[in-house]
Amino acid sequence: MSDRAGKPVVSSPRYGRILLKLSGEALLGSRQYGVDPQVCAHIAAQVAAVRAQGVEVGIVVGGGNIFRGLSAAAQGMDRATGDYIGMLATVMNGLALQDAVERTETPTRVMSAIAMNEIAEPYIRRRAVRHLEKGRMVILAAGTGNPHFTTDTAAALRATELGCEVLLKASKVDGVYTDDPQKNPKAKKIERLSYLDVLNQRLGVMDITAISMCMEHRLPIIVFNLRREGNILKGVSGEPVGTIIEETEVPKKGKK
Repeated sequence: MSDRAGKPVVSSPRYGRILLKLSGEALLGSRQYGVDPQVCAHIAAQVAAVRAQGVEVGIVVGGGNIFRGLSAAAQGMDRATGDYIGMLATVMNGLALQDAVERTETPTRVMSAIAMNEIAEPYIRRRAVRHLEKGRMVILAAGTGNPHFTTDTAAALRATELGCEVLLKASKVDGVYTDDPQKNPKAKKIERLSYLDVLNQRLGVMDITAISMCMEHRLPIIVFNLRREGNILKGVSGEPVGTIIEETEVPKKGKK
């Protein structure tokens, strides 16, 4: 649905509180390193449009555009040290995204799992919930605050902690495919999956810990293309977009 100006409109959002997972690479744009302010502005406009519909929005952002702990560990760096550096990179991304979102006149708070009081609030679950209830967008940085955990796991953890109704996983492609669609033109898009499908088929949508946590809490995951205008709004409205991963009903005995 669109208004007269051609902008998407959601009359009744399906989800009241969401968690958006952004990779650090999503902020790169055409750059090889760092943050592209135009990309941040594009993302900010989309999430601000969602917030304008009365939806409470939390965001977990990665740091792969600046530093990857796992890659550094593969080159000889201590894994924990590399992961902590990666967590600092997510805070940098969070601050850049906060600046872009606040330019849309949407109040925003950056909360960090690692204490750095001069630039971000410490992550406290009840305080984060209160920010959401007050209409503030919350950017959750520094992962879980612990090494050896990905920002995908941080997203699943924060989503369940904060009572989010869906986890929106931003991607470069419009869902989950049977193979890499950029390498295999015959790869087919999968519209719907169960958590067990993802785990058993090793589809690599998110890491095993994140998928298992979402499965335990029955938190649906929507994998979608961030680059397509209005996709976040469509996902929040319940319109078909990307691939949805959720619990599937087991048929009762005696029934097909």
